[in-house]
Amino acid sequence: MVSKTHKILTLLIALVWLINGVFAKLLNYVPRHEQIVARILGEDYSATILKAIGFGEILIVIWILSRIYPRICAATQILLVATMNILEFIFARDLLLWGGLNAVFAFVFICVIYFNEFILSKKIAEQ
Repeated sequence: MVSKTHKILTLLIALVWLINGVFAKLLNYVPRHEQIVARILGEDYSATILKAIGFGEILIVIWILSRIYPRICAATQILLVATMNILEFIFARDLLLWGGLNAVFAFVFICVIYFNEFILSKKIAEQ
């Protein structure tokens, strides 16, 4: 049961990165993301930077699914989500889908990543 839960959570985490990378960033189905990037990093290259971020999120999906250095991958995800949300909260709160509540969703996502890789995978290793 623990192993199945771990696999499902791993796929769901990867899916979050995939959807955000492809649809919100690369295909720009969520224009608000480019506005956030422009607000934080400037308008001149915001479209290019947004595409680079989307591509980076696709690389994270590949890293997650590869299971290469999974704890470093999880720690990297946690650091990225926390950093991104702090910057967005400070510089572009008015552009966030749920405003200040975005931090709550980010925290939940961070907890899911942590639980999946540092709790569940440890239980699997102990079996």
